[in-house]
Amino acid sequence: MVVFPNAKINLGLRILSKREDGYHNLNTVFFPIQSCDALEIITQSRSDAPVEFSTSGREIPGDLETNLCLKAYHLLKKDFPQLPSIKVHLHKQIPMGAGLGGGSSDGAFMLKLLNEKFNLNINQDKLIEYALQLGSDCPFFIVNSPVLAESRGEIMKPILLNLNGKKITLVCPGIHISTKEAFSNVKPNKEVPSCEELVALPIERWRNTLINDFENSVFPSHPEIAIIKEKLYELGAVYASMSGTGSTVYGIFEEYVDLKNIFPSHFEIIDTFVP
Repeated sequence: MVVFPNAKINLGLRILSKREDGYHNLNTVFFPIQSCDALEIITQSRSDAPVEFSTSGREIPGDLETNLCLKAYHLLKKDFPQLPSIKVHLHKQIPMGAGLGGGSSDGAFMLKLLNEKFNLNINQDKLIEYALQLGSDCPFFIVNSPVLAESRGEIMKPILLNLNGKKITLVCPGIHISTKEAFSNVKPNKEVPSCEELVALPIERWRNTLINDFENSVFPSHPEIAIIKEKLYELGAVYASMSGTGSTVYGIFEEYVDLKNIFPSHFEIIDTFVP
């Protein structure tokens, strides 16, 4: 069985306060986009290991044992010991460490895939609980439709958001922004309007109202990322923003604009659309 874990962008991202558990309370709108990995599982009749894991596409740094797909399997195996041994193959296409939630999506889709393939009958609320154990962005990919996300990101409210027909272009400069770096200069502020209210405004008004707080933290040390955002506006984007903690910047356009020769050759340009 094969599924296609998709990426997301943040429409606004406000950091409201720091929590006692070390996490931060946030307010953001998660929006799914059609840039995807591919994830396949096959049942094994016999194996020395419960999971055989292989990858292709982009090289995944670090120890594969920490991959969220494997963590998702072992998380469910504790509560559902009947899960058989499986082979897992992940074809990685979504840029990593780019603010697009690719790893979180892989982990969440693994939970959903195991649930469906092996008839575990886990409801959505429980899947969200499991997903939160994998990471703060993971619960969104269980729902995988536009939501207002609060707390760590696990408290979600579906919202109506019509971007139909819009073209979304991602510009990925290949700069790794660590979570620690991104949070280092963020100043929490509870006195900000909710992103839910702001995305209800005409998109032409988003530029000066719908803010990603991490831009103020990241842009001073990585001015080239700020330049991407300004360039997207120069090219006609109706809205542009860094996604998550970066370094990807996206532009929303009314019509397709070819950016392939606009940015340095080592930048990756990903065109997607809203059906």
